[in-house]
Amino acid sequence: MSLAHEIDYKIQGDDMQLVEIELDPRESVIAEAGAMTYMDQGIEMETIFGDGSKNNSSGFMGKLMGAGKRVLTGESLFMTVFTNTWNDKKHVSFAAPYPGKIIPMDLSYYGGKIVCQKDAFLCAAKGVSVGIEFQKKLGVGFFGGEGFIMQKLEGDGLAFVHAGGTVIERELMPGETLKIDTGCLVALTKDVHYNIEYVGKIKSAFFGGEGLFFATVTGPGKVWIQSLPFSRLADRMLSAVRGVPGGKSKGEGSVLDVFGGLGNLFDGD
Repeated sequence: MSLAHEIDYKIQGDDMQLVEIELDPRESVIAEAGAMTYMDQGIEMETIFGDGSKNNSSGFMGKLMGAGKRVLTGESLFMTVFTNTWNDKKHVSFAAPYPGKIIPMDLSYYGGKIVCQKDAFLCAAKGVSVGIEFQKKLGVGFFGGEGFIMQKLEGDGLAFVHAGGTVIERELMPGETLKIDTGCLVALTKDVHYNIEYVGKIKSAFFGGEGLFFATVTGPGKVWIQSLPFSRLADRMLSAVRGVPGGKSKGEGSVLDVFGGLGNLFDGD
């Protein structure tokens, strides 16, 4: 017997996508606060602690614990439930927060669990549990680079994850290993082993333009990779803004930027 609501959906758009969820009477979908774009009359909203799943329904303390886990991932204590209260089908849609793709994931197809980046979750059928994925080594989460505390999505329903830029799916064979920039790893199936490794050479991190850490994933299983994590997009935008005064380009990514703008000496500034 299915625990999650069996929702239908349609993804619209190309690079700025939204997912339109079709709800039968009394069906519900959960989403991050602020993700909703539009909804039909007859859809009611309710703000709740945690995700409203069975795992978080055992009294106030159970709900509080479920919500508290979300705080560790940098998310809000609250989520929003959208429920069709009328007697015919209704629709509600949720938009991706920045350019990229929305990835639908049927958790029953992936063994009931997907692990994803903390800011990748968009929405899911009610009954899907959204929690934190603890690593045995705490340093993996707290010192692993670009917000590498992972979320886990558990259940047997549909969940929707958002990724930036182009999305690549890689099916890893048993023992096959892939090294990924920590910000570019979007999600992985439950049997994939992941860890964080230090780049090793400090000059590779500072002069090579890469971070101090990368994620190592080992099969069997599937991983989803994004070409443009939001942190990288934001960094490029800030670099461009710093070059606006005087209308002169300062050259993103220059090694001279490491030394606090030393390159300005050569620009005549």
